[in-house]
Amino acid sequence: MSRRTTSIIAALTAVPLLAALAGCATASSDPGTGGGSPAENETVKIGVVGKGDAQWAPFVEAAADEGITVELVDFGSYEQPNPALAEGELDLNQFQHIVYLAQYNDASGEDLTPVGSTAIYPLGLYSKKYDDVDDIPEGETVLVPDDASNQARALLVLQSAGLVELKSGGTIFSDLADVDTDKSKVKVTALEAALIATSVQDVAAGIINNDFVEDAGLTFKDALAQDDPEDPNALPYVNIFAARADDADNETYLKLVEIFQTNEDVQAGLLESSGDTAVPLQTPVEDLVASLKKVEEDVAKNG
Repeated sequence: MSRRTTSIIAALTAVPLLAALAGCATASSDPGTGGGSPAENETVKIGVVGKGDAQWAPFVEAAADEGITVELVDFGSYEQPNPALAEGELDLNQFQHIVYLAQYNDASGEDLTPVGSTAIYPLGLYSKKYDDVDDIPEGETVLVPDDASNQARALLVLQSAGLVELKSGGTIFSDLADVDTDKSKVKVTALEAALIATSVQDVAAGIINNDFVEDAGLTFKDALAQDDPEDPNALPYVNIFAARADDADNETYLKLVEIFQTNEDVQAGLLESSGDTAVPLQTPVEDLVASLKKVEEDVAKNG
């Protein structure tokens, strides 16, 4: 099977990706207060999409060894974990990249913030009918996620693969209205990210988020095209742990980030669950926050 790796993130927000190791302090005895040392038998609720992913069981075990009880709360779609965090139903969540968080904050008026990086993942184009992008006939339908941040990134992948042409040339704000239908090879339809995995067999191809690739009966090696997660301009697409702004310095939460980033079993699980496509990162929190602020400003200007 031909696998075409594309590099499209250079068209995105140009923020340097600093993957230097970030030291994390020890955790606090009182969530939200900062300072101190890890509390014995403290429970932290973390919202995720894909509780069964291989990194989570060793993460929960490693946290327990530090006296922190982690309760994973599983969600079936990306729309749910941020409102749950903002409303205090969760202490942290881990499922999104910076662009997604920036767009959520802008739309909701919330101030959720990154407290640590996990990894960056390529976004891939998959098909049940074709083995190469060039085999996709003109006029066929390709699915993309309907949430704004992933839709823009998906359209950039399709443009790099030669399937669509975007009027603006492509940015992190591209949407279906930006598709030049007269110059594009395929038709593009938006669908909830979780549903693309179960609908891709009905169309020519679809951009499928990593969380749902295996739900489609596919493997990550089946991608016909993808973006480049190691591009130095990829910082806005780094996946993060997010917290409420008041908890940004919570030492227990920072300890959990450190455990995720440094525990060998957690990191092995992360690679396993991503089909070895994830690029683990320990990006300094200040760089994540700076990137979030810039993307939020850009979202507000383009809103």
